[in-house]
Amino acid sequence: MEGYHFFAIMSRMKYINRWSLMNNTRYENISEHSLTVAMLAHALVVISNKKLGNNYDPEHAAAIALFHDCTEIITGDLPTPIKYSSKSLRNAYRSIESEAAEQLLSSLPEYMRDEYKALLIPSETDPYLLRLVKAADRLSALIKCIEEELMGNKEFIKAKAEITLSLEKTDLEEVRIFMRDFLPSYSLSLDEQNISL
Repeated sequence: MEGYHFFAIMSRMKYINRWSLMNNTRYENISEHSLTVAMLAHALVVISNKKLGNNYDPEHAAAIALFHDCTEIITGDLPTPIKYSSKSLRNAYRSIESEAAEQLLSSLPEYMRDEYKALLIPSETDPYLLRLVKAADRLSALIKCIEEELMGNKEFIKAKAEITLSLEKTDLEEVRIFMRDFLPSYSLSLDEQNISL
């Protein structure tokens, strides 16, 4: 069949559920997760620029975040404890992710590939910006744990504690600012968040 399939393939992110080994009160797919990570990455970069005097591109961070898990369309979502359980598994999974990214890029016309390669394989991106995107990914996981706990699901208690500890240990001041200023709201009801129309 003629044409390019990249964006139709991307639309399949909605079919890949995260947290597959956990009992979820509400499933989260990688499309939803990627949107959350993009918003959080954008926010962390804005915090970095406005509060810490840096000059990073929040839109570029958001774009990287939008595509950060897209290889899971091909690989599926391998649970984090398994993915990082050994060096050999971690390296093997990175290799598989790299091959999946190249396969996805091949579904674009040649003239678009470099632009999207910078998003799917962001090796040329400033390492600090990539750390902020990774931190946004961790924040998204913590938010999922908070939401599950609020629904009475005890399955996520240990994950919440581990993720919170890892975020508290970070040297990224942007993360500390976000956790102080924005994270508490995720534990509030809509009425408690005082949204008025």
